[in-house]
Amino acid sequence: MTIDLSQLLSRSAESVQITATINTALCVGAGGSTGSLADKPIVRTADKKLLIPASQIKGRLRHECEKLARGLGWPVCESPKADTMCPQLAGFTESQKNDFYREDYRLPEYPDERQYHCLICQIFGNPTLPSRVLFSDLICNQDPDTLAEVLRPGVTINRSRQTAEDQKLYFLETSPANLQLKFTGEIYFQPGCPESAKPLILAGLHHINALGGSKSAGLGWLCWKTPDLLRDNYAVWSALLPGGA
Repeated sequence: MTIDLSQLLSRSAESVQITATINTALCVGAGGSTGSLADKPIVRTADKKLLIPASQIKGRLRHECEKLARGLGWPVCESPKADTMCPQLAGFTESQKNDFYREDYRLPEYPDERQYHCLICQIFGNPTLPSRVLFSDLICNQDPDTLAEVLRPGVTINRSRQTAEDQKLYFLETSPANLQLKFTGEIYFQPGCPESAKPLILAGLHHINALGGSKSAGLGWLCWKTPDLLRDNYAVWSALLPGGA
């Protein structure tokens, strides 16, 4: 059964289409899958199309947006542990906590002790605050029957001895290499999402140069195609500066 994510959203949610073009071969493993000779099969949809899970996109993107926000001077909590995220901020000094008590971090609809949430939590959510952006899986719409199964051998390395382990040969399934496969999906911006969310997310996407496993071996390297509507809009990009300066 396929779930249409747009049916779960507010009618006023804005969607932005993004496309990832894979420049090498992709290896996004599906743990527990069967029907393949690979020890780590590639993840697919029910109709066998290749996909990049939305959870992987959102997790990597949050990490990149956190780095960008800190570099721009925004106070940002420490994910992914709940107690070090907003509004608990465990481990932060009183001086550091005071940096979060600012007007653009205040959400009046929450009780006093839970009113303040950093820019990243306002966009991606935390255990107290629902996410204001939702992601769909990125799906390759090329006919799966035209894509050959590709198996790559590997061997487990003993980290202490720096040698290959005996009897530890394994196989990874990947997409075919050098086909410039395109994976397309949507980002949905919910009402109440900060004005700076869209430019921050689009900038964060271009900091993600590879996805999936074995990136150090050259797998999963990609480039992004994103909308051009923000490229020359100074007012939108200036919202990324603390206080909109």
